[in-house]
Amino acid sequence: MDFTQSEHDILRIVQDTLPDSATPYADIARLTGSTEEEVLALLKKLKKGGQIRRFGATLRHQQAGYGFNAMVAWYIEEGFDPDEVGRIMATRPEISHCYLRPSCMDWPYDMYTMIHGKSREDCMQVVSELMEQTGVTQYEMLFSIKELKKTSMEYF
Repeated sequence: MDFTQSEHDILRIVQDTLPDSATPYADIARLTGSTEEEVLALLKKLKKGGQIRRFGATLRHQQAGYGFNAMVAWYIEEGFDPDEVGRIMATRPEISHCYLRPSCMDWPYDMYTMIHGKSREDCMQVVSELMEQTGVTQYEMLFSIKELKKTSMEYF
């Protein structure tokens, strides 16, 4: 998609933290030399077109007490539908990311989930429930040791 300079400026702001005010879209309009109606029209158009999935608050999970994170690499055996397994896994509220990726060499795992919990046991419980729900039983669970970087992607 091609964007005007004004649209580009609006999107640069909304991909970050929205202004903390009662009128964030009017504030964005003032900052970009546009109107609040233009800001809202652009966002609605991109939402309707699927370029924007959602607007939502970002919870800093570690500061909220969810200090245990596990990347779980799953081996989806032949005979299982990876799309169905992924759909089931992605519905879990404890999972923030769910990806299907190609396996390679001695690493046969092809489905990856990022599980967040308040304890190691919380994460392990989710894995146990997912095994029961999906029938997938082969996995490697890698707990985070230290967060080195966490930011949202910047496109503009």
